[in-house]
Amino acid sequence: MRLSSSTTTLLRGPVLRSSYDRDAQKTGIVHFGIGAFHRAHQAVYTDAAMNAGDRDWRITGVSLRSASVANQMNPQDGLYTVAVREGTTHQTHLIGAVTHVLQARDAPHDVIDALADPFVHIVTMTITEKGYCRAPDGALDPARADADSIYRYLAEGLALRHKRGLPGLTLLCCDNLAHNGAQLARLFLSYLAAHHPALIDWVVAQCTFPSSMVDRIVPATTDSDRTAFAAEAGLEDHALVLTEPFSQWVIEDRFAGPRPRWEVGGAQFVTDVAPFETAKLRMLNGSHSALAYLGLEAGHVFVHEAVADPALRPLIERLMREEAAPTIETAPGQDLDAYATSLMDRFGNAALAHRLIQIAMDGSQKISQRWLETLAAHQQKGRQCPVILRAIAAWLLHIRGDRRPVDDARALQLAGAWQQNGRDTIVRALFGTGGLMPSPWVPTVTDTADILKALDALT
Repeated sequence: MRLSSSTTTLLRGPVLRSSYDRDAQKTGIVHFGIGAFHRAHQAVYTDAAMNAGDRDWRITGVSLRSASVANQMNPQDGLYTVAVREGTTHQTHLIGAVTHVLQARDAPHDVIDALADPFVHIVTMTITEKGYCRAPDGALDPARADADSIYRYLAEGLALRHKRGLPGLTLLCCDNLAHNGAQLARLFLSYLAAHHPALIDWVVAQCTFPSSMVDRIVPATTDSDRTAFAAEAGLEDHALVLTEPFSQWVIEDRFAGPRPRWEVGGAQFVTDVAPFETAKLRMLNGSHSALAYLGLEAGHVFVHEAVADPALRPLIERLMREEAAPTIETAPGQDLDAYATSLMDRFGNAALAHRLIQIAMDGSQKISQRWLETLAAHQQKGRQCPVILRAIAAWLLHIRGDRRPVDDARALQLAGAWQQNGRDTIVRALFGTGGLMPSPWVPTVTDTADILKALDALT
């Protein structure tokens, strides 16, 4: 039997349940990209706020492409469970914050109507780095943005709100982009300039784009995970998510209207997200990516295996503490040494079975803020980052495409660069002036030599 509103009483074992009346709550949030991460993170914070007495903050989810999440959640009335795993400790939460999931390609007008609902005040999004349709130089890529992108729905939904005399919305990016609120604002206003120029002044006056930093490790749920959960809990949950106990959400306190009391669940509201965002991107995400590419080359499958490798663990420690941390201007009370220690402990959580190949996805969209900005900061002071250079070598081998399948938005271009360039010129072709990966870091002769040396060692 499958989880739904009519079967929740049949769930076996200790399950943490919310006490609010789901049917009495209106929708206050529209979320784009309702994958496993959102269900283990923002939706959990929203569920906690409603359980503490907040009203009318339920979430309408939107899938921009795949119908898989809608097929998982809609037959379950939006219900799902979050299974927290660490060692032998298992805890299950039943989450009721989501109403249903819209499939944008099948029901575009329903998405626009949801955004124009007078009870909706916030749009959140976890659409991954590639979902923002950025060109290599960071500007909006018109060809990708003119397709079925988030910008179309935001523009038409806000235009309908303006027409109906409704207030604007808080547009809250929850993706791993540096200065993500400012980036979303810049990209969206570029889209409006091309498609809805008359709407720009209203959006600037009525909407806000706060930055945020999100952190929780959420591996992809497997069929065996679902089977094991069904045997344990007595119900099938097709939308099950597995995660770790740790969760963090730091949000710039700049909202266009009301918001849930996410702080009930532990969210922090600050005036400047940048120190937390930079630490997460360069220390956690940068180390994760290094583990992914170096770990795959070493024959590992999972994060906990790679971080336990005596040849890799010291490298990851060095990347965090000696390469990334010195480039970060901390906020008061922010302890980067303690953060690094906690990250190493979290990476070692074998109960999550977090696959390296999942982290390796879309590296071309990620490594600039995870590695290249750290390299640039050290380059300005005449220093090098040997671990990141070694990780770049592993990434170069990965994108060549002859070792394993490459899941990357620019996979064909990257493989083409390898076909047109040999070992000696691939670094310059990608990272040199006019290369495919423009960034504030330009490899020196020494950098290139170290990358090529690492390439030889890995092959």
